[in-house]
Amino acid sequence: MQPARMNLKILLPFRIFAEKSGVLRIVAETRTGSFGLFPRRLDCVAALAPGILVFETAAEGEVCVAVDEGVLVKAGADVLVSVRNAIGGTDLGKLRAAVEQEFLNLAEQETSVRSVLAKLESGFVRRFAAFHHE
Repeated sequence: MQPARMNLKILLPFRIFAEKSGVLRIVAETRTGSFGLFPRRLDCVAALAPGILVFETAAEGEVCVAVDEGVLVKAGADVLVSVRNAIGGTDLGKLRAAVEQEFLNLAEQETSVRSVLAKLESGFVRRFAAFHHE
């Protein structure tokens, strides 16, 4: 009897990053920690944090992919991972550095931009309200 396998698809906003069949296990990172998926695990959904996604196939062995924040959905044997960005590689140290440099810095920049936009919006609303009362 052949062991159960999963089908993994890693999706980016603009393309399919990876599509693998025969996946034996997957390890992903969330804000609360890492968790593992096996073929017979119940269906689930998880919000992913920037980190390292690890999957294993019989043909390739253990493969590491740096992923930005996103979502993982397991439905039956299919696992879909939809993330903003992903980087493949073999050196785990370099992948971890890529996560820290690219993904986390991008999150800080986005937070800064959102803060500036919120200030602009509140200033516009305040001026509009003052203009309306004149």
